[in-house]
Amino acid sequence: MLTGCGGENQELQEWMEQQKREVKPNVQPLTPPKKFDPEPYAGGDKVEPFSNQKLSVALKQEAKQPSSLLASELNRRKEPLEAYPLDSMSMVGSVVKDGRQYALLRVDNLLYQVKVGDYLGQNYGRITKINETEITLREIVQDAAGEWIERSTGLQLQEKAR
Repeated sequence: MLTGCGGENQELQEWMEQQKREVKPNVQPLTPPKKFDPEPYAGGDKVEPFSNQKLSVALKQEAKQPSSLLASELNRRKEPLEAYPLDSMSMVGSVVKDGRQYALLRVDNLLYQVKVGDYLGQNYGRITKINETEITLREIVQDAAGEWIERSTGLQLQEKAR
């Protein structure tokens, strides 16, 4: 039985050798790349867009605004819930304790109790109001022009699906 396969193998080898001799590859030569001629920056007396001078001007403007919204946020200790984005949190309930309203948040299958004034989310979110069905936050974000602005957002009570 093994000798029967040996004959076919020899025939296959001969056919492969014949195909290698007959087939000639046809590869088109690559066209040489076009020559690149760099243009000098012709901004005249304007500040070059990637210069250290432009960066230092921007940093000075930021430093002149000590009363900016972000300045006070950068000088405080971060709270644990600021490590998570808001969309990973869900409000699962609320409770009143000692006359004060608290909300219950589920984050990574852990339950947290938060109150007005606590921080959460990655945009310097501070809780401004809690009621039975919603947490209202004030966040500080950059607008399209790069300015820091306040915006209001919220987390709604999530009812468990049955």
